[in-house]
Amino acid sequence: MRIYISGISGTAMGPLALMAKEAGFEVLGSDLAEGAVTEELRKAKINIFIGKQNGDFLAKEYEKKKLDWFVYTSALPKDHAELMLAKKLKMKVSKRDEFIAFLVKKLGLKMIAVAGTHGKTTTTAGIVFLSSKLGLPVSWLVGTTLGFEEAGKYVPGSKFLIYEADEYDRNFLYYHPFLSIIPSVSYDHPDIYPTEEDYKAAFAQFIRQSQKTITKTNLDKKLSVAGKVRRFDLGLGVEAVQEMIKELGLKGDKYSQNNLLKIMNDFPGVGRRMEKITDGVYSDYAHHPEEIIATVEIAKEEAKRLGLKGVVVVYEPHQNVRQHEVFPGYTKAFLGVEKLFWTPTYLTREDPSLKILKPEDFISNLENFEVGEPAVFDESLYLKLKNYREKGFLIILMTAGPGDRWLREHFSV
Repeated sequence: MRIYISGISGTAMGPLALMAKEAGFEVLGSDLAEGAVTEELRKAKINIFIGKQNGDFLAKEYEKKKLDWFVYTSALPKDHAELMLAKKLKMKVSKRDEFIAFLVKKLGLKMIAVAGTHGKTTTTAGIVFLSSKLGLPVSWLVGTTLGFEEAGKYVPGSKFLIYEADEYDRNFLYYHPFLSIIPSVSYDHPDIYPTEEDYKAAFAQFIRQSQKTITKTNLDKKLSVAGKVRRFDLGLGVEAVQEMIKELGLKGDKYSQNNLLKIMNDFPGVGRRMEKITDGVYSDYAHHPEEIIATVEIAKEEAKRLGLKGVVVVYEPHQNVRQHEVFPGYTKAFLGVEKLFWTPTYLTREDPSLKILKPEDFISNLENFEVGEPAVFDESLYLKLKNYREKGFLIILMTAGPGDRWLREHFSV
């Protein structure tokens, strides 16, 4: 079967392409720009086109050999050239949820799905890390890069698919997992869920569709990794692996809880989650007040561990429509930081009728407004951050947008 993935370089679609290729499918695709997973795709010898998605690459490949399935990202507009051409060519067309469900059934896998507003990437990656170290028969799809494994992988003979299940566009409601893990639920994605009740109802439905669900753990108290929230997320991961071990009927000291905790304490982290760019400089995906509070806590612990004076934050919000919903939550989000540089919101999928909130609007609402300063990603900001780093402060960027690339260009060694 020949699969075409539109938006293939993204952190959702890229891992799917990698897994599908390893599962024996011919995979190719396109994207407007390179993403976090592009290099992994090239190493896997997946045919990708980066540039204007006007349909030419798709048409050319279809002419060479028929394409069976067009899989596209939720970010694609309805009038996207490739999407319209795929329908014209009468290809099977779907978002990733239907294709993933197809893979699960075809490959005979039981889905271990991690869903939630915050913590799902760390929890999913933790399960992958621990499962791999134990040699469990697993494949996985994680929505970020992993330093210790590929972001998406199919291992022949796998019994489980460990999957980071995204609630955006109600993607996760397409599945009926063997086991679901939910680190947290707090209102997000107002463009998809009009009310908080609607958002919570979707998670309630997801739980009903799951054979088993884990939402709580006390194993976080037995872990020593930095950050209370991170310990909680990884504790859930240990609980999930225990369920997998039970399902597989495995016995012995290797699978004891103490050994699982010992292994998980060596969890190296993942891309864009308190990811070290260079000494004293980190990048994180946090873009919601609750995520920010948790990340600030982790950063403060890390700064203390390294003997640094404190934490300096650069924050790039994501999506103006989201900012109008979460605005009140920022009041206490940055308490305890030495300095906060607030950049303009990264705009995607916006409501044109909404006023664009500015950095000054957010800063004036902070309880510690005196630490805040409007900023843009330019040479002036770089010099200020460089100065704070030289004075002994930990620098962390929190963003789901293009600021991450700027940070890497200026601070990577």
